[in-house]
Amino acid sequence: MVGNFLLFLTAILIPATPAGAAEKGVKIGLYLPMTGAAAAMGQMVYEGVLVAYKLEPRILGQKVELALADTRSDKIDAANAVSRLIEKDKVAAIIGEVISSDTLAGAPIAERAKIPNISPTATNPLVTQGRKYAFRACFVDDLQGRVAARFARDTLKARRAAVLIDQAQDYCVGLASFFMEEFKRRGGEIVSVNYIQSGDQDFTAQISVFKGKNPELIYAPNYYAESALLARQLQDLGMKTPILTGDGAQVPELLSIGGPAVEGMYFTAHFHREGVATEIGKKFVKAYESAYNKELDAFAALGGECYFLVAEAIKQAGSLDGGKIAQALEGIRDFPGITGIITMGKDHNPIKLVMVLKVEKGKFAYQTTIKP
Repeated sequence: MVGNFLLFLTAILIPATPAGAAEKGVKIGLYLPMTGAAAAMGQMVYEGVLVAYKLEPRILGQKVELALADTRSDKIDAANAVSRLIEKDKVAAIIGEVISSDTLAGAPIAERAKIPNISPTATNPLVTQGRKYAFRACFVDDLQGRVAARFARDTLKARRAAVLIDQAQDYCVGLASFFMEEFKRRGGEIVSVNYIQSGDQDFTAQISVFKGKNPELIYAPNYYAESALLARQLQDLGMKTPILTGDGAQVPELLSIGGPAVEGMYFTAHFHREGVATEIGKKFVKAYESAYNKELDAFAALGGECYFLVAEAIKQAGSLDGGKIAQALEGIRDFPGITGIITMGKDHNPIKLVMVLKVEKGKFAYQTTIKP
């Protein structure tokens, strides 16, 4: 399912070295879900990396080479992809994965090989916890979940919440846990907790339970396909309770799958183009939207962010040694990135603001920014 357009663009942006012009290169690996259930997210991240590469194709005076491995949205394939990037492609750093579960499968392998790896969107705290070589460009689930609960209580004024969790995904389980803890701490009541599995198509039983509990909000921190189907089935069953979800649902496919049913859905989010304030952010928005003829989304922005963070760390390290690159990443302070000013904090989790978006008239509309 990797589109011909992506392959064509890759060929444009990563030219081969002319014959007889051998040149040392900086090789950066990517392990992303280009096929499978999370392909939409992986492909958007890849687009962002390609645009960032086009803006900065050389590091330390050497050309950058990108090596892409498809994880097929699978934990085992993710682990194998990291091994291949390290052993076969000899990469200096790795960008990926997108899903927390798959990142947790790949990160230990990079850790053992002492190769720094940075995920654009894996928000589960365990991804980087206790690891020297694992980093992320996004905020973590505990921060996102607590901000979501704060928004639910303070802005939406919800007192009673039902929660729907995809128990197959570490991301969804973790986010729901942090939300529920903070929601109750702020005086809210969790009236029902129900579970689904990735790929489920029928949520009738769960919705029936929700209807009997009369919640004022449904918190469903799941990926885009399940979130869209939930919204459609809630509408079909006459339930008008607002939905609040997380960054994993903020992809265009949510709108195409959910249609009018996702109108009014809220998100905690990493990025919205209306909030771009840095020079590199503005330049990136222009380059991305010119290349793809569509609005820049959070996944592409975070993909580009990873590339620029790795490039900055290699420049600061002045070396392709994994330990030195990791040390430079750990020391990032006040870096003007695409999604805002970034300082690498505890457990290699960036300190940054959280945005809240809402689906309005078939688009992701900016609502507010919340400081953790």
